[in-house]
Parts: sequence; structure tokens; C-alpha cells
Amino acid sequence: MRYVEIPVQTEGSEPYAKMETYILDTPSEKIAVKKRPMVVICPGGAYEKLSYREGEPLALHFMNRGYHACVLRYSVAPARYPTALLELGTVMKLIHEHAQEWCVDPDRIILSGSSAGAHLAALLGVLWKEEWLCEKLGAAKEVLRARGMLLSYPVITAEEGIGHLPSFHNLLGERFDELKDTVSIEKQVDEDTPPAFLWHTLTDATVLVENSLMMLTALNRAGVSGELHVFPEGEHGLSLATEEVRRADGTGVQKACASWIDLADRFMESLWKKP
Repeated sequence: MRYVEIPVQTEGSEPYAKMETYILDTPSEKIAVKKRPMVVICPGGAYEKLSYREGEPLALHFMNRGYHACVLRYSVAPARYPTALLELGTVMKLIHEHAQEWCVDPDRIILSGSSAGAHLAALLGVLWKEEWLCEKLGAAKEVLRARGMLLSYPVITAEEGIGHLPSFHNLLGERFDELKDTVSIEKQVDEDTPPAFLWHTLTDATVLVENSLMMLTALNRAGVSGELHVFPEGEHGLSLATEEVRRADGTGVQKACASWIDLADRFMESLWKKP
């Protein structure tokens, strides 16, 4: 395995913004595998901080499944939109540029995110073909399009009473009123949005389950494949929900939710079978 940190600096980036790559060794003369999928992971943190629990532990899981992985440590407040989005787009460019060197299948790139990180992943999922985004990144539209999305307890809407407004205020700052509809994912979903896997808990008091329900409804109306699993109990920010990601205060484990990652694995496998 090759672990490499690559700075990701674009318009408005903070100095710490980087791509942490977990590249599996793929000796072509010894195994049949030639190219592997890549999972791009965006940790949560309300666009205020970045969670370790929602980064490397997930990367290690996907590596064990035979996938390459990377974690984007994107810029958060005081950085504002569209900085984090441009950084994620830059990661997509880097993967395509290094596809041969890293033995990545560029047609099998998955965007994965948790909470506000899921919002970021979904934001690229709905805006990948925007001309302004492609121009700023100097990238073809196809480079920015993912094969699918894994969205864990995602921040989706800026709607009052449902949305996690602190995330949107951190993301937009003084432009909240101007841009809140633009970055409300459910308002931007169309037929070109990649298929999505979502999971949430009914008792999530931080990001309400209605966010995932709204996303699934938007996908269905657009004719895009979507899969949602709602677990009856569990706090926000569970990550893998296993002992591996237990917080120092003893929270963060919900064994009944831990099956979500196996369901996500099967979702991705189903994508590989589609043209």
C-alpha cells in the first residue's frame, strides 16, 4: 500500500487542504486485477472542522474490499463556497491524471461523505456538468462525474426547520440568503445525477432523517437510482458505528447500524454490473 499526501490548493484554499491517498499495490505481472475502483471520502464536521473518525477508518475498510481510497481534507470555515467544491473537483482531476500510475479505473470513482462531507460529495454529484465549475477547474465534464455516491446521514437541504443550518452558514457566510437554494441538493438533482446510496437513523437529532428522505424523493422524481436505509436508533456521526470508531467519551458505537457498510458494498458492486 502506498500512502501519499498531496496538497490540494485552489481558489480560497486553507493551507491544510490535502488529499490523503491509500493506493493498493497492483503488480500486473502477478495478479489478474489491472485497475481498481477509487472511493473519494469527504469527512463531516459541519464545514467547521473535519472528523478523523469519518476519514481513515472508512478508507481502510474500502482497501480491504480491494478498492483504492483517498480522504479529502477540504477547507472549512472561514473558507467559503465554492472552495471545498473546487478542491473536490481537483481531486477528481488528480485521480484521472494518475489513473495509469495508480491503476485506477476512472469509470469507477465513487464519492463518499458523512454529514456535511456527504453534502460536499452530493454537491459535486449534482453540479459536475456546470460550465462555470469546469472552467474554473480546467476539466472536462466527464472528469468530474462520479459513478455513484455513498451518503451517510447527509446534510441535504437548507430549508428552515429541516436543514442543518449551521453547516450552511459555515459554508456560505454572508451569502447564505443568496446561495442557499443553489446548495440545497434536493433542488439541483436531475437525470444526470449519479446513483446514490444513503443511510440515516430516525433518532438523529443533529441532521434530521428528512434530509435523506428529501434526497431519495428528488432522485426518484429525476429517474435516478437511489437506495436508502433508515435505522430506528442511533446518534449523529456514527461513521462505521463499530468499536473501531468509538469516541474517547465512549459514544459513537451502534452495533445495529454497523451493517450499513456491507449494504453500501453491495450497492457499489451492483453499479459495476451496469453499463
